[in-house]
Amino acid sequence: MSLQQLSFLGDAVFEVMVREYLIEKNIVKINDLHKFTLMFVAAKRQSYFVKELIDKGFLNEDELDIVRRGRNIKTHKSPKNCDYITYKYATAFEILIGFLYKNDKKRLNEVFNFIVNL
Repeated sequence: MSLQQLSFLGDAVFEVMVREYLIEKNIVKINDLHKFTLMFVAAKRQSYFVKELIDKGFLNEDELDIVRRGRNIKTHKSPKNCDYITYKYATAFEILIGFLYKNDKKRLNEVFNFIVNL
């Protein structure tokens, strides 16, 4: 899979994981579910997540490599609600999620649990 495909997949996987997590937290109002989901999937927040994963030493070398490669891919899309660097980190986060979904679902769950406990 290309990095762009992993980003596309990671975006969808992460949103589903967040929605499932929020439903399990017994949030029942659709408006609240939507609002809280956006708090997780916004580029600024995803950028924060990946930086925390790096800063706290949570990622292994393979994961750090995929994040570095993801951060450095050329994008043909300009960011809407954030600066360019934040967008690059958010893309790297989505690539990491897509990579883990394809290769190690147990590790994906560990990363997700780390994120929701920030």
